[in-house]
Amino acid sequence: MSKLSQSQKIVDLLKANPNQKLNARHIAEQIVRSYPEDYRDKRQNPRFPDEKAFISQLVAEIGSKKDQLVKNDKHVFWQDKPRPRVYWYNPEKVVGEIEPEIDENESVSVSSIAETTFSEHDLYPILIDYLKTELNLYCQRIDEKRSKNSRGSGGNQWLHPDIVAMQPVDKEWNELIRSCIKQGAGQSVRLWSFEVKKELTGSNARKSFFQAVSNSSWANEGYLVATSISDSSVEQELRMLSALHGIGVILLIPENPSESEMMLPAKSRADVDWQSVNRILVENADFKNYIELVSTYYQTGRVRSRDWNK
Repeated sequence: MSKLSQSQKIVDLLKANPNQKLNARHIAEQIVRSYPEDYRDKRQNPRFPDEKAFISQLVAEIGSKKDQLVKNDKHVFWQDKPRPRVYWYNPEKVVGEIEPEIDENESVSVSSIAETTFSEHDLYPILIDYLKTELNLYCQRIDEKRSKNSRGSGGNQWLHPDIVAMQPVDKEWNELIRSCIKQGAGQSVRLWSFEVKKELTGSNARKSFFQAVSNSSWANEGYLVATSISDSSVEQELRMLSALHGIGVILLIPENPSESEMMLPAKSRADVDWQSVNRILVENADFKNYIELVSTYYQTGRVRSRDWNK
């Protein structure tokens, strides 16, 4: 068994791959592969149901050690944007030296020792967990394969969001207030919609954004979600589009969801577009179930946990 601390293992890995920018997941997978004996006992802890959960724990630990890495070796650098955070070893420079100006429009090249394992479908439960934990939303997955496709090929293009959610804003209110809201046709819930992509680049950012506009504009709040944004020019494009169309942007960090960032808040809409809701409901069984649950909350004020966040 190695006597190296985890921080020193990380430094040694970066040092062995000078100037290669590695994200925390790549680092975690490689140090486990390089020091299997050191991690065998920890991996057997029952709180890790599978390898992905174990690696995610190491990723979170790496994120918390970024300052310690620099203390261990002044040649270690890390960079937060564009996300995900990357780490690298520069043998010719030390932290604190004056750096040359960096072109903000230049894409950060991230070299990977291991391939990223997340598919778009892998991101759905991670996003749901983030929305539940951080925003107290009640979420449902919408599977476009459960649609009728009654309008023929392409008739439902950009119709379905990936995730929808309910925010019961009156959940903690006094019954007298809730009664007043009902009688006055006030708003007791807010509906949210999310379109998920693995990465936003110069080639797909506009298409992805307008897909979110198409399938999320019915909601009080609509979001485009991605795990990375390739460079600052893409971020600037998203800011412009968000200001024009009101769709927000969430940067999801799969390895450590609590570090995820609502980069651009959605422009909140006062009312739900019920005509658009009906269009999706008629086509898709998952969406119909979602609206039934929303209707139940409107009528009873109750939320059954087993119905949500699956």
